[in-house]
Amino acid sequence: MTAGLTIRTVHDVARLAAVAGYFSDVWQTPRAAPPYPAEVLHSLVHAGGAVHAAYDGQRLAGASVAVLGPEHSTYSLVAAADRGLGHAVKLAQRDWAAGLGARTMRWTFDPLVGRNARFNLVKLGAVGTEYLVDFYGPMSDGVNDGDESDRLTVTWDLTVPSASYEVTAHGPVIRRAPDGDPLARRDPAGRYVWCRVPEDIVKLRAADPALALRWRHAVRDVFLDAFTEGFRATGMSRDGWYTLTREGAGA
Repeated sequence: MTAGLTIRTVHDVARLAAVAGYFSDVWQTPRAAPPYPAEVLHSLVHAGGAVHAAYDGQRLAGASVAVLGPEHSTYSLVAAADRGLGHAVKLAQRDWAAGLGARTMRWTFDPLVGRNARFNLVKLGAVGTEYLVDFYGPMSDGVNDGDESDRLTVTWDLTVPSASYEVTAHGPVIRRAPDGDPLARRDPAGRYVWCRVPEDIVKLRAADPALALRWRHAVRDVFLDAFTEGFRATGMSRDGWYTLTREGAGA
């Protein structure tokens, strides 16, 4: 939490419009076509959801949207913040959800974006529980255009302190990446699979969309096979390696 940062729920049309504009800037869409229009945000708030806005002084520096789900769960539809503020925004979402009795929160993110994986799995201690192939279909924003929209669902337990662990990739290579280096390794004991992602998929997608798509398909194959065997995503190293842990294996 930085000095001067305040986070609060917003309800009025003007502030919701500012949040919609902020999301447009993050996803590089025209202000006239935001990914979450103000009227949609207003409807979600009216239906019992929450839009949190983070202000650094008077400047809008982050926002998130969440709705209540069934069976004491919450769905975080979208969250974005200036660098260094994302943790505070997610904690505000968690406090709101827990205050309404929710025990878990779920959301999705692009599994090829390593920094987001590290934030979700390591910083927050959420677990990747479902791999979704081309979840949104074609996307035309400035971040995802030209790629298939695979997403990893993460589940965050709101009832226990955040905890995560990482196990260094050390098993034999079982697949090669599009760049020729190791893509996936497997623990001979069968407890872990490790999968590498590109250093910066957003830059790669802009520079070489065909290569980015090959990475997409390669990582997808590793995750789908691992999830079928009962693995879940539990960690992400600083050098871009996911740790996938077989359920019940422990650290």
